[in-house]
Amino acid sequence: MVKRAALDREAGYRLLGELAGPRTVEGTLAGLDRLAPGFADWIVTALFGGTYQRDGLALRDRQIATLAALTALGGVEPQLDDHVRNSLRIGVEPAEIVEVMVHLAPYVGVPKALAGLRVAAAAFDELGVGPAETDGASPGTGSGPGTAEDGGREGGAA
Repeated sequence: MVKRAALDREAGYRLLGELAGPRTVEGTLAGLDRLAPGFADWIVTALFGGTYQRDGLALRDRQIATLAALTALGGVEPQLDDHVRNSLRIGVEPAEIVEVMVHLAPYVGVPKALAGLRVAAAAFDELGVGPAETDGASPGTGSGPGTAEDGGREGGAA
């Protein structure tokens, strides 16, 4: 049986610091708190001090599930970008992140999978990391499928 974790504010902030780094904890949360006082603390406490503290899934597995959920949801690119970076920080390989997005295509649709790949590619580019290249093209760059040159659609049909 999976043990239910009580909300632990301090554990939430520690985990967020580990996942996202001090810039997010100090910068992003402070800005959100100015806009919506108390909301950032609630998010950190409930998610990172609650859900993420539960037994049953390793942190790596939770991050992969989060990548899949945010990609499937769509329209949450800033949060997906944060979680791509968080996943890399805890050792998820870029090629694994790409495979999560590719695996989702038949379940959530090609446009959402391509949008997820674009977010991942931008984060990889900024961080100077990337999956092992097999054909020299990456999503959102060059002239391959899913690029800005063709409006992000392969063959204009997606």
